[in-house]
Amino acid sequence: MTVKRIDGFDWAAVADDLDRQGWAVLSGLLAPSECDAVAGMYGDTTAFRSHVVMARHGFGKGEYRYFSYPLPDLVQELRTGLYPRLAPLANAWHERMGMDIRFPATHAEFLERCHAAGQRRPTPLLLQYGPGDYNCLHQDLYGEHVFPLQVATLLSEPHEAFEGGEFVLTEQRPRMQSRPAVVPLRKGDAVVFAVNSRPHRGTKGDYRVKLRHGVSEVRSGQRHTVGIIFHDAA
Repeated sequence: MTVKRIDGFDWAAVADDLDRQGWAVLSGLLAPSECDAVAGMYGDTTAFRSHVVMARHGFGKGEYRYFSYPLPDLVQELRTGLYPRLAPLANAWHERMGMDIRFPATHAEFLERCHAAGQRRPTPLLLQYGPGDYNCLHQDLYGEHVFPLQVATLLSEPHEAFEGGEFVLTEQRPRMQSRPAVVPLRKGDAVVFAVNSRPHRGTKGDYRVKLRHGVSEVRSGQRHTVGIIFHDAA
């Protein structure tokens, strides 16, 4: 994983997609060998700070592990390399939504803000699903400081490693029913999406819409995903 690969994406088009629908796909963000390497970390418990079995908490079925600091090199590169590409859009969204908070240019500066507020636990995570597993619609909010975008990269090939298990989003606009979206992903593709709220331009100006994300039921096989959340947890 290199910064050059991140820089190679058409970030103006990514911003347009995010403004239009709340999500955008980064095709081939990770190479197949990188996907396998990250997925293979799941059994190394020393790389993680905690293990969550979703059924115990009503989150769905399946499990995930939060990485501990220091993050694995590839996960760290993703977090620090993607952040400066997304921070300008995050600032533009906050301005359009009338929110005073602005985000610094580098991820290290943003983490200083999180840590000063007591949000010191790393949030990048590795998720594992088997047959019958799913992830309920949710938002990844871990404290006062929330970066409004996050990234999930699929590490397994659909229709080869697993069946089902689609990444899904719902968007709730005021006084309207929720709008669903199923995001098409292949192994190595990433989806950038809104964590909580995004601005939507209506006939009378911008207003906020709420998003939630999840994963539909895996019918067979095994599915791994690495999630990059830019704010740390309290």
